[in-house]
Amino acid sequence: MSEAERADRAVRFFCTAGRGLEPFLAAEVAAKLSAVDVEYGTGKVFFSANLNPEKLSQLKAAERLFLLIRKESPIKVPWNTGKARHLIQKKIIGEDRTLWTDTILLWHKCQNLLQSVQRCVKRKREEGPRKECATKRVHLEQSQSLMLPVSCQNWSKTSELEQQEGEDELHKASSDSTSSVNGQQMFRVSCRCSGSIARMFNAQELGRMIGTAVAKHFGWKTELKDPEFEINVHLSDVYWVVGIPVFRLPLAQRSYIKTAGLRPTIAWTMAFLADIKAGSVLLDPMCGVGTILLEAAEERQDSVFIGTDISESQLKMAHQNVESAGLSGKINLIRGSATEIPLQPASVDAIVCDLPFGRKFKCKTDIRTLLPTVLKEMERVLRVGGNLVLLLSPPLSVHIQKHFSSDRMVGSGITSPVRVDSSFSTDTNTQAGSADRKLLQQENPRRRNEVADGEAARAHAEHTVAGASSPSPALPLADFPSLQLNAIYRVSLGLTDGLIHWYKKVLLT
Repeated sequence: MSEAERADRAVRFFCTAGRGLEPFLAAEVAAKLSAVDVEYGTGKVFFSANLNPEKLSQLKAAERLFLLIRKESPIKVPWNTGKARHLIQKKIIGEDRTLWTDTILLWHKCQNLLQSVQRCVKRKREEGPRKECATKRVHLEQSQSLMLPVSCQNWSKTSELEQQEGEDELHKASSDSTSSVNGQQMFRVSCRCSGSIARMFNAQELGRMIGTAVAKHFGWKTELKDPEFEINVHLSDVYWVVGIPVFRLPLAQRSYIKTAGLRPTIAWTMAFLADIKAGSVLLDPMCGVGTILLEAAEERQDSVFIGTDISESQLKMAHQNVESAGLSGKINLIRGSATEIPLQPASVDAIVCDLPFGRKFKCKTDIRTLLPTVLKEMERVLRVGGNLVLLLSPPLSVHIQKHFSSDRMVGSGITSPVRVDSSFSTDTNTQAGSADRKLLQQENPRRRNEVADGEAARAHAEHTVAGASSPSPALPLADFPSLQLNAIYRVSLGLTDGLIHWYKKVLLT
């Protein structure tokens, strides 16, 4: 199918993402969904793709996924409250009624598809396990919700007959949905606002006025406690966006993680940078509750994952997480110190580590004093050509830069292309050719903060995805010459920021 044909059949979506993860999410939707018209700005990635809940649920760098109803440039709102209210309502609703009704119809089709797949899963369970699904875990049956996002990736493959039955059920349900859209809908509005419009109205006021306009225009009914669907509105000085969540729960809320540690979207991004191949060995020498290992193993179950930690309590929770995810045979947990990693030299292909900041988990010894020893051990066990990915606090990032042999400041020019590769971001059945996908160039963290309007963000995104600028050469560590720094990425951890350092081990000559 040509790109033009895919675009004709594609549905417009957008995802929310943590600050700093937008380029990685843009690369992920291009790789996993064969998405077109991909663009991103601060906190959001817009794209067009086919309506496939199973594939959509596999996005790991996204917070939430929405069907896009409207995306508009912001307008200058008059200071007269009455005129401003009327103008906002008119702008949000728009003149084309079909934009709303078509999106609601797509949302109903998506929910019907989820229900039909759940019925197939339930029927399979009643009939007993079959050979083709003996090794697959089905998380969907663990919840009463029909809209769990994460579990879709592990649905068992149905037979051709079952697929035909599901399509027939979906076709029948779609006709019911069409008549339902034309009838009364139960909805509620959730609104976020920032910039100049937030100085006139708060989110609650905007939600009420938009909800009133939608109810009046379409004849629908507002229901705050138990609506059929939710309309999300974000008004800012960059763009006005209206959408409907595809899944009830956020994509970032993983069903297979029992005890939360590092945010899963950050953990997935670090594992992505590690560039795990089939048969690779990945090590997390300070694994904590094992979030990074879980994210990596969920994506690449044909590799070996090792986690070490000196804390018994952390390892206990990591064991619980591994067992809950059904990955006991893939993830090996060992008690040991990162200053004396219990592995042979050059025995691992990638190392990913969230170094403790001293905020959530206190360290008896200042991590800065241990850092040279820890890095030396990581350099020892890492094979030539392997990747080292570290998550650091801003003070630790400044501290580690003292080991660089170059006088150039890292934050002022180091960039590196992130290749969209099927080895990690797609499954093993992906056809060849993904290695030739476009490069995604991560912007300078300081430059990110300077992007203040939608046009600049979009122009930068186009420049980035095209890989127009070449990366700066990697910088070796003075104390660890075989480790070369490829890039540093600034990401949001919620109340604070973190910096992901990405190194590669090279052969010294």
